[in-house]
Amino acid sequence: MSHKALVKKALTELFIKGDLTALDRYWSDQYVQHNPMIGNGHDALKGLLTSLGPNAMAEFGLMIEEGDFVMVHSRYTGLGPKPLIAVDIFRIQNNKLAEHWNVLQEEVPTEMTASKNPMFPIQ
Repeated sequence: MSHKALVKKALTELFIKGDLTALDRYWSDQYVQHNPMIGNGHDALKGLLTSLGPNAMAEFGLMIEEGDFVMVHSRYTGLGPKPLIAVDIFRIQNNKLAEHWNVLQEEVPTEMTASKNPMFPIQ
């Protein structure tokens, strides 16, 4: 399985299907988190997911693989008052998600952007 396919499967099972057992299958036991709001390891991700309300949703768009890294253009809703657009970056090691970085920005509605282009998805 390619790194990109691994990340897509892992994110879908965890964030879309809500299957917390995906952490054991797809995330390294030594998972390193660079988002300043989330701790390292499985327990931190479990805590994040179980704290989300029923309206939380993730959508995954463009994925780019380069060596041991996969970047994912994403939209997260239900985490706050406005949807968040993200680029998530994962490092893969031994066929597991070993490390994560992301950049988040509140989504601006298309009609309010200067270009009138949507922020998500990339078309």
